Amino acid sequence: LIVKRVKGIRRAAMGPVMPNKAGGKTVILDCGANAECTPEFLLQFGLVGSLHAQKSFGIASPRVGLLNIGTEDSKGTALQKETYGLLTYAHEQGLLNFIGNVEAREVLMGGVDVVVCDGFSGNILLKSIEGTASFMGSLMKHKIFKRNFFSKLGYLLCKPGVKEVVGMMDYREVGGTQFVGVRKAIIKAHGSSDALAFCNGVHQAMELAKQNFSEELEQNLKLLAPPKEEV
Repeated sequence: LIVKRVKGIRRAAMGPVMPNKAGGKTVILDCGANAECTPEFLLQFGLVGSLHAQKSFGIASPRVGLLNIGTEDSKGTALQKETYGLLTYAHEQGLLNFIGNVEAREVLMGGVDVVVCDGFSGNILLKSIEGTASFMGSLMKHKIFKRNFFSKLGYLLCKPGVKEVVGMMDYREVGGTQFVGVRKAIIKAHGSSDALAFCNGVHQAMELAKQNFSEELEQNLKLLAPPKEEV
């Protein structure tokens, strides 16, 4: 409310960044700020997310995908179908690199850099990833590494690698989730944040402040005229 949205942006969105199998990063927009969205909102999420990936991760042409229950363009509700058309139009205008629909299981596989979705679906996706990571970590600890003396010895040998993997999924190491579509750097901290999480959140905000791309985003929004119907 204080810093205001970028001119032309209808809704700000939360864009958490997740590690992926390819060794890169995947941005998810939105993950909870807007439970109910219009196709226009999702179109803007795609544009903002694409610029975010370019500036933050140095990806020349971020691959933008629309979260859906299948890859076919006929899949989904009216929201996904109409959004598909708008993202395709933006792709044709050269404003972003839209690769089509993506299923939830592809989000962490590295085949997409920006995942566009409404806040309701995005929040479920994010919490599912967090829950699965926590479950798998607990499963490995109790069913594998603590099974017997030899498994405990094996854990000591691979402990550095285990810590590295756990750290990749640790929200404290990230700091928080960026609010995108606003004029200044805003970080939403996790509800369970401790001193380490807040410290990393401050550093995260400092880096984002250096990447201020509000003007570039405003210029791209001006180019997003709705497609004209053929007579």
